Amino acid sequence: MADSKPINVGPKSAAWLRQVGVRTMDDLTALGSVAVFAKVRKAGFKPSLNLLYSLEGALRGCHWTALSADDKTRLVTEANAIE
Repeated sequence: MADSKPINVGPKSAAWLRQVGVRTMDDLTALGSVAVFAKVRKAGFKPSLNLLYSLEGALRGCHWTALSADDKTRLVTEANAIE
């Protein structure tokens, strides 16, 4: 179950997320990591792929480095398809 705690990202990324209306894990869960990453890009920010991976890791309850190469490739493909 999701909760309303803040997403554990750095201050710059947290500011970007706030500016696109994503403030809590509930917000992230509702939209998904790829959609949130796309919102950040569409808002004119230039996030690295680490933000995408961190968002997905937050959803899965793991550090982004625990994501497999296949998972990362899938996330990037999905994010690029949105644009």
